[in-house]
Amino acid sequence: MRLSTFIDPTDGNAAMNLVAEMILNDPRPATVWGVLMVLALLSLVLLASPHGISEPTRALRETAGTMRTLREQRRHRIRQAEETIRYADELHVAAQRAERGAQRWLEHWQDSEQHVNATWQAWLDAQARLDRAHTAAAFRTPWTAPTPSEYAARERWLHQAVSVAAERGELPATAVGDALAGRGWDARLHPVEQELVVLRTAAAYLLAEHRRAVATEQATWHDAQLARRTSEDLHREAAAATVLAIPAREIVAAARPQRRTARTTVAVRTA
Repeated sequence: MRLSTFIDPTDGNAAMNLVAEMILNDPRPATVWGVLMVLALLSLVLLASPHGISEPTRALRETAGTMRTLREQRRHRIRQAEETIRYADELHVAAQRAERGAQRWLEHWQDSEQHVNATWQAWLDAQARLDRAHTAAAFRTPWTAPTPSEYAARERWLHQAVSVAAERGELPATAVGDALAGRGWDARLHPVEQELVVLRTAAAYLLAEHRRAVATEQATWHDAQLARRTSEDLHREAAAATVLAIPAREIVAAARPQRRTARTTVAVRTA
């Protein structure tokens, strides 16, 4: 019985449904069609090669070699594209880290700059106290021979004065131990002279602290500028690498197998 008995020739959907039903029920026609397509492809390869007719085996080897070469070239392009993408991503991460590092160096320099101003003001205050003490020393009481108890009082005054100055940061902590041990300090001096010695030593110490702070600030500024330039250079390199990675991402995306789950429902019409 002919198919036209059951299917209207103008009904294309019915014909397609019938073909689908035949393939699902009996896969042999699909297998036959696949074999015929492979044979047709081999025939085209043999006819396209100059040795296809006289030396078919050689033609097939050359074709297989060409196909292997093409596949290897394709894999090489994909690997290069992946390396380009990886390099761009690594540069982007490095640029972000360098930017954070530059920000930390900038904050460190700002702190060091504030320390410079603080040490400068501390030295100015110490110098002003020393100048006032020099003025007051001109009106001190005349010198008299000290008694043993007065020597002890002078020693206690010196220890206290050095300890208070060290607590305020006007003298190093080691100065207290030196004063107690009598290293570099003369407890026999008159309290007015002892005050001048303490104030003079404190002013010299604070001036040295200011100079150290200036040197630290200058070194920190240099490092902050270096970190900023490094961050800017990495950002420029990352931007250029990102542009180069655009076609590379397209190559990788095209080579990535697309896994799709398709659900096809074939409706079979019956007469």
